[in-house]
Amino acid sequence: MQLTLWTYEGPPHVGAMRVATAMDDLHYVLHAPQGDTYADLLFTMIERLPKRPPVTYTTFQARDLGADTAALFKDAARDAYERFQPQAMIVGASCTAELIQDDPGGLARALALPIPVVPLELPAYQRKENWGAAETFYHLVRALAGPQAPAAGSEPKARPADRRPLCNILGPSALGFRHRDDVEEITRLLARLGVDVHVVAPLGARPADLARLGEADFNVVLYPEVAGTAASWLERSFKQPRTKTVPIGVGATRDFIAEVAGLAELDPAPLLDEMQSRLPWYSRSVDSTYLTGKRVFIFGDATHSVAVARVADEELGFEVVGLGTYSREFAREVRAAAANYDVEPLITDDYLEVEAKIAELQPEMVLGTQMERHIAKRLGIPCAVISAPVHVQDFPARYSPQMGFEGANVLFDTLVHPLMMGLEEHLLGMFREDFEFHDQAGPSHLGKAVKAAPETPETAEPTAAESAVSWSGDAESELRKIPFFVRGKARRNTERFAQDRGLALITVETLYDAKAHFGR
Repeated sequence: MQLTLWTYEGPPHVGAMRVATAMDDLHYVLHAPQGDTYADLLFTMIERLPKRPPVTYTTFQARDLGADTAALFKDAARDAYERFQPQAMIVGASCTAELIQDDPGGLARALALPIPVVPLELPAYQRKENWGAAETFYHLVRALAGPQAPAAGSEPKARPADRRPLCNILGPSALGFRHRDDVEEITRLLARLGVDVHVVAPLGARPADLARLGEADFNVVLYPEVAGTAASWLERSFKQPRTKTVPIGVGATRDFIAEVAGLAELDPAPLLDEMQSRLPWYSRSVDSTYLTGKRVFIFGDATHSVAVARVADEELGFEVVGLGTYSREFAREVRAAAANYDVEPLITDDYLEVEAKIAELQPEMVLGTQMERHIAKRLGIPCAVISAPVHVQDFPARYSPQMGFEGANVLFDTLVHPLMMGLEEHLLGMFREDFEFHDQAGPSHLGKAVKAAPETPETAEPTAAESAVSWSGDAESELRKIPFFVRGKARRNTERFAQDRGLALITVETLYDAKAHFGR
């Protein structure tokens, strides 16, 4: 087992907690030792939920290992039912309790509780958090919706002519990156298209809602890491088609609308003809043209990494120089996306490998998780967070979706602002020795009170040797293309560069060589 300071995902029972905490009237009984209750902090301190997760721990101690830990679990499960009266219960073991092999599922069945009890087998030493969330949601859907599944070989019921198309939204969970706001944005988008939302799950759903999933015409899968397995089972069991497009960015949102319209047999043209996002205009505006071609490195969960890479490449004009994910279950999708940008995909859950790759590529911006934020800060590279795992500042109180047309606006701000601030720092550095803006300069509105800046190598007049260097006509013409407020500095730097190399004539090539030299 590798020791690590940071980890992108927790053990699979944390994924199960994300599903349980997202739902209502569902309780999770977790066979776990004292100390494994740390996961509560993820929800109450990071996501800032107003209630603690619906989880009961057995919290056995070392002295209990010589006694009957199975009895501890049965007592905890019985007490949890009597206290919370949930509609359904899930039971399982944490990574430590898994070694005891007490079989929480069998113990719960022996209690004969009058509610559905879904046992979870989550191999903590082979799998991780997102897989645990997907497996938990799948087993809940199968246990609760399964009894309503039509007989094998039967045809799905036709939609009544007087009813609008119905869909389920699958995948949003607790601790998800902007899931709450994404659901609101996509629900509005679907309503404008003419589609009603039947059930959103697991976020905000009850066990009884999962039993009604089969009544919808199709499923909208927003987060495949959580809902992919359950959606595939619903497709097989209820003949419900599912969406494949994740609506992050303007292009993907338009593709999503067209895909949903095809499943719902609706005309997407009226909605597609509207201009709902400012991203395309902003990305073409004069304020953004200097961002074109910026080299970006992208890393996170597979859904957000692939989607944001498309936005960066197609909608903002960035150059994707690195793309990766910690979601090994979706490595194939990330590899396919990386091939579009002719980059080597990075599939790893070791943050040290990610840091080494960023240091090697030296991108101009990093788009990643909370951990890439720390890495980029140490390396002095601008960074924007686009994927979980995240910290408290990435659960904003304001409305801040990532999906849909409004999500594209938010994404534009998220991706561009770090570069804008980087440009501001660059300009401050460029003008630090200017007679008006240097550190010792007084306020310019005080006129004579302004003190003259001390002469420095950057502000001093050219020496006789530097002045003796001549410029070719083409080089002078090229120099005049440089903005006036930095032209003098460019001239001085180029002449100093030529003098250091013993060049008597500055050509266009010399000018660009000097630019590359001083731009390092």
